[in-house]
Parts: sequence; structure tokens; C-alpha cells
Amino acid sequence: MLSRRATFALPALLLPGLAHAQGTQGASGFVMSFGNNLTTIINGPGSYEEKKRRLEPLIERDVDIDGIARFCLGRFIRMASPAQQQEYMQLFRRVLLNNIFGKLGEFQGVTFIMTNTAQTGEGAAVGTLIQRPGQKANTVQWIVTEITGQPKIIDVKAEGTSLRLTQRNDYTSYLTRNSDNVGALLTAMRNQTAS
Repeated sequence: MLSRRATFALPALLLPGLAHAQGTQGASGFVMSFGNNLTTIINGPGSYEEKKRRLEPLIERDVDIDGIARFCLGRFIRMASPAQQQEYMQLFRRVLLNNIFGKLGEFQGVTFIMTNTAQTGEGAAVGTLIQRPGQKANTVQWIVTEITGQPKIIDVKAEGTSLRLTQRNDYTSYLTRNSDNVGALLTAMRNQTAS
């Protein structure tokens, strides 16, 4: 069974940051703006379906879902046929969005505080403190770079743990246990999206 903990669940996808070209000040502004948009949707009125409909284009626009998917599959992407690669990308997107949407109700009242921003080898690392009513605050760092001239989130580090790397390790472990069979992973992902 694939782990659900690292598939970029909503706590790790509330706020992205910005890239090299715009520096740390631009990154902080982007996080603040996008975070405000997301929390407005999550905390605002509307049915679950309405919130999903409004949230999906924001995630699609500002998260490098395809790049994250390729990173998570790692070396196994070369072992997959073109048809398997295509299906994997579609399934990864569905798994990601399903996990985010499945957590919407848990994040009513969410707020965030900007902390520090720094440049890293990967891009801008924007620090935030995510707060939910009745929960301990979480430290979240957003790693963002420019992709085709647009800022895109490429990783989230929650409490110091890279969710992208954790997901990659989960997939690698699953594939190793299943004789490096990408088809087995696709079956597990199909089952995950169906449940």
C-alpha cells in the first residue's frame, strides 16, 4: 500500500513561494498573496464542491505538479513505457488533488505567518508558520523556482522534512518490493484514486 502521508496533503500545499529571478522579497510577497487567496477559499463560504472548483486552478497554476511527479518516480521513469509515463502523470495529479481536497474540512480557520526567506540551490525558500484552531503551529518552508518564466512550487518542507523526497522514497520502496514493476505502482495509484 502506498503511503498517504507524503502525497502533498493540504497542510503542505497551502502556500507557495517565488524564484531566483525575483529574489527573496518577491518570494515573500508571492507567498503572502497566494496564501491569502487559498485561505480565503478554504475559510470562506461555499460547498465542498465549490471550494474544490475554485482551488484546483490555483494549484494547477502555481505548483509544478509534473516536475514533482517526475522527481517522485525518480530513476523508474526511464523504466516506464511512454504509455505508463503518461498514465503515471495523470494518476499523480489525481492523487495529489484528491489528497488536498480530502482535507479541506480539516483546515477551517487556518492562518499563516511569514517568517524568513532565503535563496537555496533549488530556488527561494520561504518560511511560514501555519496555524489551525486547536492545533500546534507547523513550520513550513516552500521551495519555489521559475519554470518557463513563471514561479512554481517544487517542494514543501514541513517541520524540516521534504515531502517531495519522502514521496520519492515511498515510491522507491514500493517499487523495490514489487520487482521494480512500474505497472504495480500504477495499479496501486489507480486503487488509491478510486477509494
